[in-house]
Amino acid sequence: MRLPMIALMAAVSLAASFTIAAAGPLPGSSGGGAALIRQTGCGSCHVIPGIPGAQGLAGPPLDHMVHRIYIAGMLRNTPENMTHWIMHPQSVVRGNAMPEMGLTESQAKDIAAYLALLD
Repeated sequence: MRLPMIALMAAVSLAASFTIAAAGPLPGSSGGGAALIRQTGCGSCHVIPGIPGAQGLAGPPLDHMVHRIYIAGMLRNTPENMTHWIMHPQSVVRGNAMPEMGLTESQAKDIAAYLALLD
């Protein structure tokens, strides 16, 4: 009985240690993402490490994004899903507080690349 429990605990530990960076090279430019985060005002709703003045409390803090398994509790944390969420959050969870910002795919990839570095 103890062996299955140990195996289950090991599996949970392994799953919890998954990081978005383990998925391979990230599309987008993290430097460009930081600039876009500042320009678009993401910090008015989120606390974002490395972004001066990003102390908003309307949305969740975006620290430790590299270790999160899900985005918005719905999407697996992958670069593609993060890009989709950033571009079209209302298509994932209709009525959520995150607005459609009108970002291009390239811009969303840059922001996703920055967020993926937040350890």
